[in-house]
Amino acid sequence: MGVQVNHTVTSGTFTLDGATHDVDNNVWVVGDDRECLVIDAPHEIETILDLVDGRSVRAVLCTHAHDDHVRMAPALADAFGAPVLLHPDDRVLWDLTHPDRAPDGKLTDGQVLEVGDVELRLLHTPGHAPGSVCVYVPALGTVFTGDTLFAGGPGATGRSYSDFGVIVESIRHRLLPLPEETVVNPGHGGSTTIGAVRTEFEQWAARGY
Repeated sequence: MGVQVNHTVTSGTFTLDGATHDVDNNVWVVGDDRECLVIDAPHEIETILDLVDGRSVRAVLCTHAHDDHVRMAPALADAFGAPVLLHPDDRVLWDLTHPDRAPDGKLTDGQVLEVGDVELRLLHTPGHAPGSVCVYVPALGTVFTGDTLFAGGPGATGRSYSDFGVIVESIRHRLLPLPEETVVNPGHGGSTTIGAVRTEFEQWAARGY
């Protein structure tokens, strides 16, 4: 098969600033029948292993380092001998969950990764977290936005290390210029499109969210 996107949902908790919440997290896997890249590794390694389905994992990409996105990243990486990649601006959050294990490599703005015959382009989109990134795959017409952008609005910015003004500018300058038919696959909840986001953006950007 050619490169395609596989998806599952895992359930667990998110803890920051002394509060814990129940959450459902999307896990996205991009690859062909031989190799793949895993985008975020939240709560249940067995569910992710089922989604990988015996393929070689080239890397575990972390859209940001909140615990509900990286909890299983070291275990998953160790299972496949694959590196965990994270934007260095999120190391402070990573260390809250994995103080004894550093990420294996860095994600940087403009970085290009390959799997199968397609390229994945990294976009640094701070705001929800300082090292938040989105993963744009032009050949598949999709962008994986982590907790930067959801159907209906931006990611939450009411916690430590987050900033509403910054996330608005990240979405305005890094995501809205993508083709309007681009499918937005977020870290939680259902998908949307860049076109749909454009129709809503000025409303929630002006009033706060």
